[in-house]
Amino acid sequence: MAVGEAVDRSLEEIEGDVWGEPPAGATRLVATVHELRRRPVGQLAVEDLRTLVGQQVGLDVVVPMVLDLLAAEPLAEGDFYPGDLLAATMRVPVEYWRAYPSWAARLRDIVDAVDVDDEYLRREISAFRGRGY
Repeated sequence: MAVGEAVDRSLEEIEGDVWGEPPAGATRLVATVHELRRRPVGQLAVEDLRTLVGQQVGLDVVVPMVLDLLAAEPLAEGDFYPGDLLAATMRVPVEYWRAYPSWAARLRDIVDAVDVDDEYLRREISAFRGRGY
C-alpha cells in the first residue's frame, strides 16, 4: 500500500498490530509512541516522525514519508534543533538500510546535498557516511 493511500489510517491499522494502552508506569516516551501508533499517519508532525524513527517504530511506513519531507526540507525540525529529523533518520541501523537500498540511496542523496553549519549535525553526517551506506 502506498503511503498516500494510507494517510487516514494509523500505524496500528496499516501494520495490523494493535499495541493497546501503554503498560502501567510507562515512561512519557513509551506512552507517546503508543499514542502516535494510533494517530492517522497523515496527521503526524515532524516531531512525531522524529520520535517514531528514533524509537525505530513503524519504519516501513514512516521512512518513505520522512524521506519525502527531508527531500523538500533537509533541516526539518522537531522539538530539538534544525535537522533533528535528519539526525534521527541517519541513526537508523545499517541493517534496515541494507534491506531497503533504494531508500538508503535516497537518504545518501539528501545528506550529500544538505549544507550544514551546525557542528553536531556535521558529526552525525560524518558518522552516517562512515557506516558505509
